[in-house]
Amino acid sequence: MNNTMQEIIDWIEDHLFEDFSLERLGNDMGYSPYYCSFKFHQITGITIKRYMALRKVYLAAIELKETKQRTIDIAFKHGFLSQEAFSRAFKGTFGVNPSVFRRKPQPLQTFVKFNINSIKDGFSMDISQKLKIGTLQNRIQDQFDRDILNILNGQMMYEEFHNHQLMEKSDYVPFNEAMCSNETTYPIFSDEFNKIRASGHQVTLHDYERITLTPLKPLMEKQYQCMVLWFGDDMFCQMNMLTLLAHLEQEGYEGKVYFHMVKELTYDVEETDILLGGYKEIYEQVLIHHRLPEANLMPVMYQGISLYLEYLKDDNEITAFIRKNLGKPQDELLQQLFRLFPHYGLGDLQYIKMIKAVKEA
Repeated sequence: MNNTMQEIIDWIEDHLFEDFSLERLGNDMGYSPYYCSFKFHQITGITIKRYMALRKVYLAAIELKETKQRTIDIAFKHGFLSQEAFSRAFKGTFGVNPSVFRRKPQPLQTFVKFNINSIKDGFSMDISQKLKIGTLQNRIQDQFDRDILNILNGQMMYEEFHNHQLMEKSDYVPFNEAMCSNETTYPIFSDEFNKIRASGHQVTLHDYERITLTPLKPLMEKQYQCMVLWFGDDMFCQMNMLTLLAHLEQEGYEGKVYFHMVKELTYDVEETDILLGGYKEIYEQVLIHHRLPEANLMPVMYQGISLYLEYLKDDNEITAFIRKNLGKPQDELLQQLFRLFPHYGLGDLQYIKMIKAVKEA
């Protein structure tokens, strides 16, 4: 079945910018149109129409960023019937108009072609990315000497940097949290915040302090000229980063802030200069009140927030997929969830909790 499903995906990619015909797909694959549509949704968790829409707008965004082609030509090339239709789809996906993005490109959440046979099996890094990370670090250190704090998204990334000898002369700390899960409050890292987060994670306050707060002592106790936030493009990372940006505003931080967006599977890095302002309000609107903010956001954060609000729903695309695949062994189901929903960035514990909730519903 996986081979057949991959053939269907390959066919869709080959005809991505044409007028899509489910009947033609079925004829070429040797199955009924209904079967192709049903199996695609069952195995990938989204419809063919949604998959094609996300792929087209993402690939168009890359051309906006990397070429000088006219916007209308890019729109037509990627299967949009008008520039207006392209603009609506682009803003609906990334929260910003194509013209604004082209003038000042910012990080996007990657949406690559589905590979049904791929398995999430940890991190990998080639030497070119290691050198690129070193170059970024050296440039920042030349500017700020050693007065820099690098904050990495979680213990795993922290250990990956350590294992690959990427810990340079400045300070490094992990942010061991999962802000997309459980309730929160403001001020960040207040006594109330710490108690609520510990309770949500079902750990003692002592353990929360040991796991999350103790590694962050340099952030709490020292003054730095520069903060470098090393986070991924998925929902999990973006909610953590939003929390840290709100914390920096809360503390009146006036130094420089860089976002180094790390692609988890390759460790490719994209640097963005962040200006603080409004993140406290965005944090409250999103993580406390659970609503989409009206503020202008980086596309990758807009995408992360949109996914977070979807994730909060009892009936979302992940729970729908789990419900259709409850008969599978848990380990197999977990592997499928990792493979099909990497843009959420969830781990074993979050998925196991969702599987349990679906079973008990």
